[in-house]
Amino acid sequence: QVQLVESGGGSVQSGGSLRLSCAASGYPHSGYPYNQSNMGWFRQAPGKEREGVAVIGSDGSTTYADSVKGRFTISQDNAKNTMNLQMNSLKPEDTAIYYCAAAVPYRGYYRILDKYEYNYWGQGTQVTVSS
Repeated sequence: QVQLVESGGGSVQSGGSLRLSCAASGYPHSGYPYNQSNMGWFRQAPGKEREGVAVIGSDGSTTYADSVKGRFTISQDNAKNTMNLQMNSLKPEDTAIYYCAAAVPYRGYYRILDKYEYNYWGQGTQVTVSS
């Protein structure tokens, strides 16, 4: 079974940067269903629903929420079995618990940034952006 562990959260001032990391185990980068899977970052602010932030496919393709385009970059290191989210120009609105997630496989029943597609989740890491 896939296991995901996030790290790298913290507190920063508005305009600052953070880099989140997700360590995956039981998730080889080749072979079905893993070669037809997506990994992504989701976030949940207090009192709000969990929302998709960025997703990367097995082929390296990426998808971003409109709210983070141009500021966040998702990447994957297959050798280390790690996924990262570089967050720049952070805003107070980015404050949330950030979760690493995987869709194994990605079935396409929902949109790529919809949380319902993802069946494995990390424990979350807190990101706080102050003004």
